[in-house]
Amino acid sequence: MLDFMIAVDGPAASGKGTVASGLARRYGLPYLDTGTLYRAVGVAVLAAGASPADAVAAEAAARALRLEDAAPESLRTAAAGEAASQAAAHPGVRQALLELQRAFAGQPGGAVLDGRDIGTVIAPEAPAKLFVTAAPEVRAERRWKQLRGHGERLDYATVLDDIRRRDERDRGRAAAPLVQAADAVLLDTSEMSISETADAARRIVEAARARWEASRG
Repeated sequence: MLDFMIAVDGPAASGKGTVASGLARRYGLPYLDTGTLYRAVGVAVLAAGASPADAVAAEAAARALRLEDAAPESLRTAAAGEAASQAAAHPGVRQALLELQRAFAGQPGGAVLDGRDIGTVIAPEAPAKLFVTAAPEVRAERRWKQLRGHGERLDYATVLDDIRRRDERDRGRAAAPLVQAADAVLLDTSEMSISETADAARRIVEAARARWEASRG
């Protein structure tokens, strides 16, 4: 087991979840997909009959959230993703979830977290940081196939438009925008297979681990 934290950031459908969960299994570390927290908030707001664009309703849902609320497979729908993107734009929502994520990141032994602002806001001190990305068209195709696997019948063009809207919203929000940390290693998965991506991610973490161990004397 590694005794340090691994931060994996990137836009929607970049492959960061696959990368992060794979690293967690490899190194025996607990893993948190922070995107599920925002999805859970968005779904909770919708279930209450409000809009995720409503900052007050979204913040109230975020403050009531528990980690176990973010596990259901029902959070993987296109509607949940769109609701999450809207809810995540509210500074109050991000603040409400901040300590929850930092507590997970700071647990003894280390952890792996993926999201949009792990390496910049949640755990800027993480020894290993990856920024996983891919071309919008590639990410849209991945998400389209994933949604079809869950029984949703959206067409590819609709998914691509959604990916581009979410990118713009995530990068343009005032609170913790999506941005590559200065010390994060870029991993573009556009032309990589899952196994190639996993191998590249492992090499990045091993290099970070070597630097981290050297710094500790």
